[in-house]
Amino acid sequence: MVKSPMSRKLARNCGLFYPVIGFALLVTFLYLAFGDLWGFNFSREKIKLSFVERNGTQFFVDGKSFYINGWNSYWLMDHAVDYSNRPRIRGILQAGAKMGLTVCRTWAFNDGGYNALQISPGRFDERVFRALDHVIAEARKNGIRLMLSLVNNLHAFGGKTEYVKWAEKEGVALSSSNDSFFYDPTIRRYFKNYVKTVLTRKNIYTGIEYRDDPTIFAWELINEPRCMTDPSGDTLQDWIEEMSTFVKSIDRKHLLTVGLEGFYGRRSPKRSIANPEFWAADLGSDFIRNSMLSTIDFASVHIYPDHWFHDKAFEEKLKFAAKWMLSHIEDGDKELRKPIMFTEFGLSNENEDFEPAQRDRFYKMVLDFIYKSAKRNRSGAGSFFWQFLVEGMELYNDDFGIIPWERPSTYELITEHSCRLAREHGVLPTQMEHLKDFCASTRL
Repeated sequence: MVKSPMSRKLARNCGLFYPVIGFALLVTFLYLAFGDLWGFNFSREKIKLSFVERNGTQFFVDGKSFYINGWNSYWLMDHAVDYSNRPRIRGILQAGAKMGLTVCRTWAFNDGGYNALQISPGRFDERVFRALDHVIAEARKNGIRLMLSLVNNLHAFGGKTEYVKWAEKEGVALSSSNDSFFYDPTIRRYFKNYVKTVLTRKNIYTGIEYRDDPTIFAWELINEPRCMTDPSGDTLQDWIEEMSTFVKSIDRKHLLTVGLEGFYGRRSPKRSIANPEFWAADLGSDFIRNSMLSTIDFASVHIYPDHWFHDKAFEEKLKFAAKWMLSHIEDGDKELRKPIMFTEFGLSNENEDFEPAQRDRFYKMVLDFIYKSAKRNRSGAGSFFWQFLVEGMELYNDDFGIIPWERPSTYELITEHSCRLAREHGVLPTQMEHLKDFCASTRL
């Protein structure tokens, strides 16, 4: 092969050229692989977020009322520990933003076990904390706020059972129930230390402590708390009061909720008329009483009629869910004078009579209630689908999970709800780019 003059010139200079290229490639590799270790951050991002505030039964952002179209992706932190999975974190947050969604609810805990954030009381895995840092920074880049839950009542990802095991290993005498989590002084100390560590964590990407970051919409004390060893509700009420006061002593900028399912307790006059069945009054929780505390900014409710009833047809479950929502919105308006958030709702695909169209009907019913509440400035302040995934995440799925863009009718329901809320109360600056695309046929 005959070389051109240019190629001969490059050949003469290769002693300089290749080392320069090699160094550039090395720097690029180190940035991609270890950028977080050097504190690279997102400080130059253009998106500006303000703290969400509450006034009476409504949320406000920059003086404008804020009704939420949100979703659950509990898996964000756990999935982000592996760098190769991080495109999925970006993918779900970008997809949420494109649908006009504004808040994602996710776990800020993993106690003991695989990819544990808290390995043992007071011992944290920095690698997992960096994954949570990444989730928060990525949410900020996409204009999505996060509702972060701090512990699980259930066994998944450790939860209160893991705290009880830790105490037992230290020789603390406990009852056989994991409800010791709520009343044992040692375990309360464990949890307070965890809360303080999370709230004061400085994000390595943004340089902002969590308690100072408006990307976080709110803290949730515990996912679906139940204390069945004390159906009077006194034990759980005492725990909520102590822990909510502790959170507020560290962080007064963020909103706080309990994480309730919405059941009415033994002392509630609604226990026999609004609960799904008699057992719901004996779980140790009480929607009104637990949510009434001054340290709790808004109340949470879940909607799973197919888990609560096993002998009712779909139409009956749908009627109950509508009554359930109306009851709690009335509580927010008249009793609590606080916003009501339906932070989980879903319909199982394992029901014997399940058809995909039923999900759309159920979703539409929930979203219609929120829209009517927004239109009338009532306390029904938002709803969160359980749960959204992206492709290739079968291990994280359950009988409620969906990839929303795979079913056009579902995707349309979600985006139309974003448009409806925007028409009623305006568009957030972080929504403008996406809403103008799919809401083009309507005035915003």
